[in-house]
Amino acid sequence: MSRRRREEEAIAPASSAGLLRFFQDESYGFKVRPEFVVISAILLIVACIVAHWFFKGPI
Repeated sequence: MSRRRREEEAIAPASSAGLLRFFQDESYGFKVRPEFVVISAILLIVACIVAHWFFKGPI
C-alpha cells in the first residue's frame, strides 16, 4: 500500500536544498495575459516617442 501511495504522489522538481517549489494554487489579484502586457509596453514606448517628436520645442 505504501508503494502505491508513493507512485500517486507528485514528484517535486529538483532544486537547491528543496527551496524552490511550484504550486497549482490560484493566486489573488488581476489576471493579465502576457500578450497584453507586451503590447501595452510597446504602445507606451511609441506614444512617448511620438510625444517627444511632436512637443519638442525649439532648441
